Amino acid sequence: MPKLTVEGVGEFEVAEGKRLVLALTDDAGVDQLHACGGQGRCTTCQVEVLEGEPDEITVAEKDTLVARELTGVRLSCQLLCSKDITVRVVSRLEGSGREDAGARPADQLQPEPVQWTTR
Repeated sequence: MPKLTVEGVGEFEVAEGKRLVLALTDDAGVDQLHACGGQGRCTTCQVEVLEGEPDEITVAEKDTLVARELTGVRLSCQLLCSKDITVRVVSRLEGSGREDAGARPADQLQPEPVQWTTR
């Protein structure tokens, strides 16, 4: 089982292949935002990967990061827990002014069809 380390929160064993956004909310208990419901569009689920960043990225994530001119962050809704990873949560419900974190993302990566490319 991969180990998820969340800066300032702790270390957690998570299921292989689990979406990082769900590992953060379910396993680590972090109030991670995910306003678009895990579709890779809104960028509210941003994290900084401190260690263990995957070499692959979904086309949806890459397109969104480029369109928003974001660097140095990843979208937790588009990452799968496949190896040990250490992250810093950037976008949390607390202090955001939002009523809720967003609709719960599906267990599987969205949007379909999921296409992978290199960073």
